[in-house]
Amino acid sequence: MYPEISEKRMKADFMELTTGSSESLDERRVADLLTEKLQSIGFSVTEDDAGEMLGGNAGNLYGFLKGSIPGKPLLLSAHMDTVKPGQNKKPILHEDGTITSDGTTVLGADDAAGLVEILEGIRSVREADIPHRDIEVLFPVAEEIYIQGSGVFDFSRIHAEEAYVLDMSGDVGSAAVRAPSLISFRVTVTGRASHAGFAPENGIHAIAVAAAAIAKIHQGHVEEETTCNIGTITGGTEKNIVPEQCICTGEVRSFLHERALYWIREIRRCFAEAAGNAGAELTMETEEILRAYRVPEDAPAVSRFRRACEELGLAGTLRPTFGGSDNHNFLKAGISGIVLSCGMQRVHSTEEHITVRELLNGAALVARLIQD
Repeated sequence: MYPEISEKRMKADFMELTTGSSESLDERRVADLLTEKLQSIGFSVTEDDAGEMLGGNAGNLYGFLKGSIPGKPLLLSAHMDTVKPGQNKKPILHEDGTITSDGTTVLGADDAAGLVEILEGIRSVREADIPHRDIEVLFPVAEEIYIQGSGVFDFSRIHAEEAYVLDMSGDVGSAAVRAPSLISFRVTVTGRASHAGFAPENGIHAIAVAAAAIAKIHQGHVEEETTCNIGTITGGTEKNIVPEQCICTGEVRSFLHERALYWIREIRRCFAEAAGNAGAELTMETEEILRAYRVPEDAPAVSRFRRACEELGLAGTLRPTFGGSDNHNFLKAGISGIVLSCGMQRVHSTEEHITVRELLNGAALVARLIQD
């Protein structure tokens, strides 16, 4: 059955949620708006203490709505925070149906688009009195800072075994079934300070050591499915002192977790060799931010997505993404999820935009998913 999607209500919700501030750890206004909207639909809503744990002003929102179709609930998710610059956002609805910011901030379609598509998709089904699954929603905080909000969520509260995370760029009708591991690293080279004019030979130049290591480290696409990047280099105290310390940070991403680990070992080897040659000391810290996954194309969540797209005349495209999302934490918790495109374009920039048509398509897709 095809419920009626309210364009007027969707536009109003989107403009409201993308107005004002919602950077990571400053999601209070959005959380309050969403709580009110979910409760008006009929959800029971609770907020956890993620804000307190992470140093923010709002927690993850969890909601449950009873349906009439037997079976496990379906989990729908979109995050509440935006990247910087996201303070005092002012969305503009243009005559052709495109929505942009005023050019001084991001728009915040990432991820307000996912939020309003979930809300309107569910509302439309409820208002048409169409049978639907039990529905769980999880709207996390702090997704943009390495999925920290869902990282501290208590997943024992979730009863769903399948999830849809509305948090990917591109036209509605595509989904990511594969995503990478991401391992970050921080290398500290410690040499020996000395006066650069009177006795440079008595020093051990930490920046030079780091430079020698970096010169041997492959960067960019080191393999077809793996990237490596040195992102920051800091060191030294004065221009007339041989620098005693140099700190380098970066990341490795790969669709194959074992290859990410291999390249981390290679980075460590290059730095250790350079430090050993110069008599410097070395420490290296690593953190696994994301673990690579690949959802089988015959998984129930994928099959349901394809059926819904076929019924709606959408592409139903399956593809990989090289980005992270809350779906990484869902899969870690044993919930088989995929990430859906929700129509946003040029995200993480002041040129971010979306069209009303894509918002309507996203809501229609959510409506079909919860009926299946």
